[in-house]
Amino acid sequence: MVENAPYIDLAQIVLYLFWGFFASLVFYLLRENKREGYPLDTDRFGDRVVVQGWPGIPDPKTYKLRDGREVITPDRKPDRRPIAAEPVAPHPGAALTPTGNPMLDGVGPASYAQRSDTPDTTYEGGPKLLPLRVATDHHLDDRDPDPRGLPVFGADGAVAGTVVDAWVDQSEALIRYLELEVEGSRRRVLLPINFTRINRRGVKVGAILASQFADVPALRNPDQVTLLEEDRICGYYGGGLLYATPQRLEPLL
Repeated sequence: MVENAPYIDLAQIVLYLFWGFFASLVFYLLRENKREGYPLDTDRFGDRVVVQGWPGIPDPKTYKLRDGREVITPDRKPDRRPIAAEPVAPHPGAALTPTGNPMLDGVGPASYAQRSDTPDTTYEGGPKLLPLRVATDHHLDDRDPDPRGLPVFGADGAVAGTVVDAWVDQSEALIRYLELEVEGSRRRVLLPINFTRINRRGVKVGAILASQFADVPALRNPDQVTLLEEDRICGYYGGGLLYATPQRLEPLL
């Protein structure tokens, strides 16, 4: 009787190594996914329990930004902004109902992140988003309707204002925002292009009413928009999809 000689199954070893690598990769990605937004807030345990799930929050890491700034994340600094909403029931985890103007208070779909209050930049370091009056080396395609000078209509069909300019993304070569002058005032606000329907008769916006354009968050610099301002502006229009009218809060059936 001849005994089988010992041997090494290379394919099996490679398979085990792959399994180990894949499990490590999943673990790593799950941890890195928690660099923002964690630990979670809880109204049940207060500060006694850190809600982070498995795996835990990764160790802080310092990121060096292109402009020379450094950002440490996770910074473990809780978001202490007041929440303008209250629970609809006394039990933990109950849904919240707004107590003020949710589109301005950043509640629900109108919420926004505390992004850097500085403009997004191009590869060369200049502002990424600029109005065409400043980015004079850009122009609108002649085959598309030019929105400048067209009226803007709210979800109620009333005139909200008039488009005075368009803001171009210099890195992507497309329009990100329309700038309009609110009807009855000289106040100018931005309108995200994704919330519009444009034809040669005007610009239709279904997210908010015409009267609500007066409360769109304003810019600190009329020729620049910061990352924080972008989030607040988009949150305002996004919140209008639910909060613009009382009927939108009601169930469909």
